Amino acid sequence: AVVSTQSTGTSRLFNSRAPTNISKPLKSVLIHHEKEKKRAYNARVLEVEKCSFSPIVFSTTGIMGNEACKFYRRLAEMLSAKSRQSYPDSIRYIRQRLSFCLLKTTIVSLRVFNDNYTTEIYTSLDINLL
Repeated sequence: AVVSTQSTGTSRLFNSRAPTNISKPLKSVLIHHEKEKKRAYNARVLEVEKCSFSPIVFSTTGIMGNEACKFYRRLAEMLSAKSRQSYPDSIRYIRQRLSFCLLKTTIVSLRVFNDNYTTEIYTSLDINLL
């Protein structure tokens, strides 16, 4: 049986090697960030938008939080049912799109960071993947 659900997700990316996170287990840092996002947004989403909230949390090393894993699994199930593709094909497609989105975000943030200091380093590199 297909269950109709609505969810809204906002993502958070954190540096797992930052001084504030390095001494803690990665799983507990992921849970901390998920709880922090839920505390900040859950009440408003439930009241105003009348839907559920899934905080999408990633570490800079590519590790997904528990809620993000559940969200992407459910999304793959719904996509495979709608497109009549297999579940592995759907999850592969989602992961591929996610990888390119994260790569694009990383490149943009590197450009913004380096534009503030030096731009001549990257003028010879071809990183125009946008």
